[in-house]
Amino acid sequence: MTELPARRLLLVHAHPDDESINNGATMARYAAEGAHVTLVTCTLGERGEVIPPELRHLSGAALGAHRRGELVAALGELGVTDVRLLGGAGRHGDSGMMGLADNDDPGCFWQADVDAAAGSLADVILEIRPQVLVAYDDNGGYGHPDHIQAHRVAMRAVELAAERGHAIDKVYWNRLPRSVVEEAFARLHDDLPGLPFDKSAVVDDLPGVVDDTRVTTAIDGTAHAAAKAAAMRAHATQITVAEPYFALSNDLAQPLFTTEYYELVRGEARPAGDGTGVETDLFAGVAAGAAEVAS
Repeated sequence: MTELPARRLLLVHAHPDDESINNGATMARYAAEGAHVTLVTCTLGERGEVIPPELRHLSGAALGAHRRGELVAALGELGVTDVRLLGGAGRHGDSGMMGLADNDDPGCFWQADVDAAAGSLADVILEIRPQVLVAYDDNGGYGHPDHIQAHRVAMRAVELAAERGHAIDKVYWNRLPRSVVEEAFARLHDDLPGLPFDKSAVVDDLPGVVDDTRVTTAIDGTAHAAAKAAAMRAHATQITVAEPYFALSNDLAQPLFTTEYYELVRGEARPAGDGTGVETDLFAGVAAGAAEVAS
């Protein structure tokens, strides 16, 4: 048997690169503090649009294999070693953007049986016994079918794991407070002439933007800003980084946030007492304890 650290965090994401964009600083911080950080990625992003011209020959399974390598490299930058592919590599294919014929592929994640996929995730939960889980909201942050399905699978897996003997203490959804995003975009628009991007996005283009009152938790990852940027650079097929900004294949400049925000949807919030009214630790109020798993 192997003993895992007292604090254990599980994150559920749809594709390689989502973890670094949404939670890179959080993952790096908790890994550096000695927590056990587990990432479950639901697809290999086989239908992603490739940015570098020299890699645009990649598609389908070949792109998925390449992106799996990018994922391992990114997690290495974050200090995270425990990464799982939901149901095993290739079990669930990328579903493409909402409304495309790709959504009808019987092998894509959008078409997966939620209970079956959630059962696979519940197996990971019962193995690692995390106290905290991070997932998307019910719109997947921005309406991508794989993100929506990842939300459904994650929330169902929490229920199944509880039925099978492990109740997760706290469940969070990824969020961005509107005021923070507006301030960041004001700076971005001033800086844009010097950036290697053609256009600028608008606030509502970013996934997970909500009214500030919805945000319960802010994780300061500024000490791990370089690790997050390096992890995002590792996803070279999908991301171009020009700190403190980045762009995806649409070439829309976005701020690279090193404080990452969450909404607690299950469990009890424990504000930090610093006058902000928000938590500064995902594990606040959690009774930490080591767990033994089969080695």
